[in-house]
Amino acid sequence: MKQYLLDSRQTEKKGALEHNLIEKPSRTIESIGAFQKLPVVQPSIDILGSALRKARRVSATKGIVNIAKREKNKGAKQLDALMKELAVPLRTYVENFPNKTHLHPYERSLIELTLGDGYYEKVLGKVDGLRKRVVSVGKEHASLCAKSTTKREAEERLIEGTKIIEASFDQERKVVDDLLNIAKTLRAMPVINLETPTLCLVGAPNVGKSSLVHVLSTGKPEICNYPFTTRGILMGHIIFNHQKFQVTDTPGLLKRHDDDRNNLEKLTLAVLSHLPTAVLYVHDLSGECGTSPSAQFSIYKEIREKFPEHLWLDVVSKADLLKSSPVIYATDDRDLTQHELEKYLKSGPDGAINVSVTTQEGVHELKQRVHELLNLQMAKIKDISNNQVKDISNNQEK
Repeated sequence: MKQYLLDSRQTEKKGALEHNLIEKPSRTIESIGAFQKLPVVQPSIDILGSALRKARRVSATKGIVNIAKREKNKGAKQLDALMKELAVPLRTYVENFPNKTHLHPYERSLIELTLGDGYYEKVLGKVDGLRKRVVSVGKEHASLCAKSTTKREAEERLIEGTKIIEASFDQERKVVDDLLNIAKTLRAMPVINLETPTLCLVGAPNVGKSSLVHVLSTGKPEICNYPFTTRGILMGHIIFNHQKFQVTDTPGLLKRHDDDRNNLEKLTLAVLSHLPTAVLYVHDLSGECGTSPSAQFSIYKEIREKFPEHLWLDVVSKADLLKSSPVIYATDDRDLTQHELEKYLKSGPDGAINVSVTTQEGVHELKQRVHELLNLQMAKIKDISNNQVKDISNNQEK
């Protein structure tokens, strides 16, 4: 009995190390890469099978001569072991899956886009609830078994307790498999290196962003897949002066309110909102992409105003098509004047580079300007990093 009580106290040490999913002590927001550190979750059926096998192997404490006492000691220890083998993995998962509020904002956005708002916390909460239920039922039946007065009673309470603990776990074990799927999904997310300057290509759908990623990349870009879309996102690398940079396209933006945007568009906004990227904004004035120049101009103005802190370069793509078939569009957009639109139609925004992947027009200039932009982005990242180090140092001194 004393041995059993000792085991129970050890199991429940520090109140089972409760994991509050809403409020935890404040700490520094993690750098990106938390998804790759998620614990490996075992299938619930494997956890249950392993727990039952290990519990059955537990024997009575040596030196107990009385048969009834030996049987109730063994039964209590086996039920306690079964409870531990089920509860400890659940506790490990709950403790080692990060609180969403401590993640990098970009990773928080990916969780919401992939799983839906609140689902991550809901599943972790259910896993913790299952752990508490198993601990409660396990302690209750181990205690009952320890109070048995005969060998037969101890055997019956062991059988009954095992069935009830197993049923308690089995009833809700699906949440463990839900957590397993969450871990697999998040761990497979593409990883962005925050310390490597990144060029992000932005624009409406089908304006030529992917073609420009191929042109700018040193080597073949890789396709990065996100769970909420069947469309892969191209990620390439640019190497010059022995330095490595990242270049990526983003899903196209349409002219609509942010609340009406789909998950693909929200991914683009998440990249711009939370990652230290330089922007290469791509305009297609040829009439070939499916989004009118007036709509593109409206989108461009909105994004430019929303993210004024980003280093920025404008490109007019498909320049070869512009020369052969110039198109003039009327606009009913009250936010645009006809003069603004006509100016935009001729050459895009001020300072934009005309580029044609087909004829190679402007490609050399584009690469030079991109190299300059990424060097500036590198300096910007270093400044931000140095300022963060100073802030941490100042806070520690206080």
